[in-house]
Amino acid sequence: MKIFRAAVLISALASGLHAQSEASPAHPTVTFTLDWPSVEPHRYVIAVDSGGNAVYRSWTTDPAAAQSSGDDPYLQRFAVSAAARDRIFALARQLNYFNGDFEYRKHRVASTGDKTLAYADSHKQYVTRYNWSENGGISELTTLFQGMSATMESGRRLERLYRFDRLGLDEEVKNLERLTTEHQATELQLIAPILEQLAQDPAVLNIARQRARHILQMAGVPSAGNGQTPR
Repeated sequence: MKIFRAAVLISALASGLHAQSEASPAHPTVTFTLDWPSVEPHRYVIAVDSGGNAVYRSWTTDPAAAQSSGDDPYLQRFAVSAAARDRIFALARQLNYFNGDFEYRKHRVASTGDKTLAYADSHKQYVTRYNWSENGGISELTTLFQGMSATMESGRRLERLYRFDRLGLDEEVKNLERLTTEHQATELQLIAPILEQLAQDPAVLNIARQRARHILQMAGVPSAGNGQTPR
């Protein structure tokens, strides 16, 4: 049943992205899905088409449950950077569009969530599922998509904290700064607006403002504010 739901969701996301393209009703699309009930979000799906258009959906409760959180699913539509788009589709080509078994089977490894990579265009559709893979291309795509999710979820939390709990902002910005330094957060330009708000708002703790500026600098996004890198 879980595989069926994931397949339906992938198809729906791909169809939504395809409809955005007037040039082609079947825009090539790469979709990454992670199901990991022991962490939050428990499930997320990122679909990126060859034009760079993307959709992100995440759930913090079981999407099959009769009652779901009013915030589920969290939905964002955005455009990935040209570099990320090109790398995603270059790796998909190198991996024969995920037509194969990439799961590591030499011995058991710790569970890090059920992952799915899928490719679809007007001529072919392939899906591969894995917990962990020693294939370098699969690992790179996994890191890229997981980093994208980390960025989107952090941006989501920052917006909520900015509205309801500004004293909690520094801890979240500090965590995002660490993820950025460790290359575990990607496509940070996607949440540049909230980071810029934090960097410019004198009502926000100065240390949080400095951290926001530092993240923008690391992401290559210019900030109008000044300030030294926090220690």
